[in-house]
Amino acid sequence: MKGCRFIRSRLRMRPNSLRFVGAKVAIDGFLFGPLDLLVFFSYIGFATGKSVPQIRKDLKRDLIPAFVLEGGIWPIVSSCDFRFVPVRYQLLYANFFCLLDSCFLSWLEQQEDAPWKQWLISLLPSKEQKDLGG
Repeated sequence: MKGCRFIRSRLRMRPNSLRFVGAKVAIDGFLFGPLDLLVFFSYIGFATGKSVPQIRKDLKRDLIPAFVLEGGIWPIVSSCDFRFVPVRYQLLYANFFCLLDSCFLSWLEQQEDAPWKQWLISLLPSKEQKDLGG
């Protein structure tokens, strides 16, 4: 994997060291996490026949709560994967949690304007609340 080679060669980190695992978890969470959520919710919107403005509205409603909730789960899952799971089983381990994650995200999308989503959005600074319709 190119990302692992970059971390090993350019950043001079030993595989399975805490710095190595931390770098992979940070890249996974802050680069791939939001991108994954954006693609997932956009695809769900298009697959259900929604218009582009409706998909944008749904993204504004769902992206922040999903990112916050997944931000508490995926770093733990990824840390265990990168640190303790042998390389030959990492794909199986990650795909199992991706399946659970897809189920969770589908449930989250179906919650629409649930009170707990509104509460999470209310924790944002006021300008972002206005942009999200809060």
